[in-house]
Parts: sequence; structure tokens; C-alpha cells
Amino acid sequence: MQTPTDVPSELSEKNYRRITLINWVTILPLLILFAWPYYFACQLLGAGLYTSLLGSTLFALPFTATILHGHVTMALGSLHRHHYYRWLSSRPFTYGLLFHELFISTRFRLIILLLSLVLLAVGVS
Repeated sequence: MQTPTDVPSELSEKNYRRITLINWVTILPLLILFAWPYYFACQLLGAGLYTSLLGSTLFALPFTATILHGHVTMALGSLHRHHYYRWLSSRPFTYGLLFHELFISTRFRLIILLLSLVLLAVGVS
């Protein structure tokens, strides 16, 4: 017979570490997947190399953050994901190394996307 402490929970630290590991493994392929169209557009429009690299990184970050945020939501549910983000914030030098509460804000992600488009317009002209 299982006791309540033996029952696995999605809110356990082991599950948080698993979610973090999956996010860290998928971040680079997602960045590349979302960055290449911007980089290709910069090459077609004749923008400089630094504009292309910086702009494509800025362009890919909001999409990558949205996918990773969606992964956390699917793993934990929308009612419990704040526990995971609180857990990340409490470990700034290990699992939460590159995490900040601002990254999950839709407004922040839209601003970064618009900055990349402005950088493309400025870099081409």
C-alpha cells in the first residue's frame, strides 16, 4: 500500500530538475530553428554580419521562450507553473542560472521581437 509520501507528484524537485534539463537541452536547437529565417532575410537584404547575428538572436528569443514556457505549462499545468518558477528563482547559481521572471512576460517577449525588427530596418538602411 502506498502512503501519500510515496505517490509521485509533478510538484517534486525531481520533476523540476527533469523539466529544467529538458529545457536546457532544447534551447539551442530552438534558437537555431527560429533564428535562421531572420539571418537569411538579413543576408538577402544586405545587412551586416553583426546586425544579422544580433538580430537573429533577438528574433529567436521570444519564440524560444514561448515554447519553453509552454513546455513548463504542459508538464505542470497552468495552475502550478508558478511553483516551478519560484523554485528556479530560489536557485540562481545552479538550475535558475539564466532565469528571470521577466522572461515569461508576454509584453517582454513582444518588445524583444519588435526590437529585432527595428534592428533589421536600421541595419538594412
